[in-house]
Amino acid sequence: MKKTLSYIKPYSGGLALALTTKTVGSAAELVLPYILSYIIDDLTPLKDWGRIYIMGGVMLLFALVALGGNIWANRLSAKVAGAMTHDIRYDLFKKTSYLKCRQVDEVTVPSLISRLTSDTYYVNQMVARTMRMGVRAPILLLGGLVFCFLLNVQLALVLLAVVPVVAVPLFFITRKSVPMYIAVQRRGDNMVRSVQEDITGIRVIKALSKTEYEDKKFESVANDLASTEFKAQRIMSLTNPLTSLILNLGLVGVIVAGAFLSSEPGDITGFLTYFTIVLNAMLGISKIFVIISRGAASSERIERVLSLDEREEIEERPDGDADYALQFKNVSFSYNGKEDNLYDISFALKSGQSLGIIGATGCGKSTIINLLMRFYDADGGAVYVGGKDVRSLPPAELRKKFGVVFQNDFLMAASVRENIDYGRNLSESRIERAVECAQAKEFIDGLKGGLDYDLAQKAGNLSGGQKQRLLIARALAGDPEYIVLDDSSSALDYATDSSLRRALARDYSSATKVIVAQRVSSVKNCDLIIVLDDGRVSGMGTHEELLESCEEYRAIARTQMGVAV
Repeated sequence: MKKTLSYIKPYSGGLALALTTKTVGSAAELVLPYILSYIIDDLTPLKDWGRIYIMGGVMLLFALVALGGNIWANRLSAKVAGAMTHDIRYDLFKKTSYLKCRQVDEVTVPSLISRLTSDTYYVNQMVARTMRMGVRAPILLLGGLVFCFLLNVQLALVLLAVVPVVAVPLFFITRKSVPMYIAVQRRGDNMVRSVQEDITGIRVIKALSKTEYEDKKFESVANDLASTEFKAQRIMSLTNPLTSLILNLGLVGVIVAGAFLSSEPGDITGFLTYFTIVLNAMLGISKIFVIISRGAASSERIERVLSLDEREEIEERPDGDADYALQFKNVSFSYNGKEDNLYDISFALKSGQSLGIIGATGCGKSTIINLLMRFYDADGGAVYVGGKDVRSLPPAELRKKFGVVFQNDFLMAASVRENIDYGRNLSESRIERAVECAQAKEFIDGLKGGLDYDLAQKAGNLSGGQKQRLLIARALAGDPEYIVLDDSSSALDYATDSSLRRALARDYSSATKVIVAQRVSSVKNCDLIIVLDDGRVSGMGTHEELLESCEEYRAIARTQMGVAV
């Protein structure tokens, strides 16, 4: 929790002021019962109304100081905790944005979302409430004990004997609760995952009439979370009743002891008030233990992400063949480190040439793209871009060379122009050229406002083909050296797809192209076509060469195009 709490340092001034104000307010609150005892025992019997009114005014002054101090301190604590949480969330989001793909796979996206939302909330509550109750409760507890001794030493000893009896169980209960709250947060990750999947796939769920099926799945996840949370709460719920029981028994002991010792009425009244203050302080401390337990569990999860080294090392690697724009040399790769997803892949492509990759779903087509852009590092062999091993290039420099459309890409809830430009401050001519090449001009001109037309979340107000054309326009608008289209024309009709390929060859002839597709028509004109089968190259060559030499390619062509073989 040390790293998380270090975020308070920039706000140490506000923290110090909040703690000082809370201390003053709490101390003023402690004086009130003592003044009351003095009025009852010393002034009332003398009927000294003048001094009684004066001391009453003093009590009112201390009450106002206590009220004002506590309110101001609470506001300051909320401000400090909010600012600190803002910084944690910013750094956590920034870290998440730069995490390597393998790190994201290990932590999982739902868990990252949970850490950015619920975990930071629990840390916020831990800091804010600790600054309030965590300062006030100990002051009231210790101050109450001190004033009890000032009032009556014998009665105070009865109260003092009760405190350790409460403190020891609280310590062991809290110690046991921390790992239980960590388990609760893990179950929370599962719930986020379930909700994320259901919301993303809501149309599929409805289309297959599987709403009830998903309801039952969610119920299982929710019950698992509720059960784990109940176990943690069951342990922590012992604190309040246990504290109340012990302290109430102590209160009875004080009353009985006071009767035997024939204490003054003012002492008894003041002592009972202090006892109530001490009781509430102990209950406040028990609540703080609950909050700190949950906050500590969340803090640990946040720090695990913040401690990850997201930097992609730039390694000294031998250069490849400078004659080739892209080259894979005996590349093997595994996502899980156990079973290879690519086996000994080798090919080379010269500048301005085009590569087509085709094969069944899950054969490794997108994996080649991931290695090319160094989202993952190859386990064996080497990947070269412009004759340089991708591991020897700075990631930003490498990826700046590419204009890419991924298989599951995204569009923002912003204007068409903003989605294409994506913060690059591109010229109008570049955007228009990309839009025209991507075959998007006709439908964009038909939108109200054209390029300034606002898209809904996930571009829900566009068709699948329109989305793909916008994504292609975004990839082209940066005038990249390499154009990568990962199954990005699947929603286009054959005529539009054909027009797109001709426009790419005409307007971006100098760019090296990698086209991943399911259609033979999308790759048939490529300079080199690779046929993948379960991570292995089963055929490589031009369209005509593969029709002659690759049975799998012939079967695909026969099915899709009616090619006679």
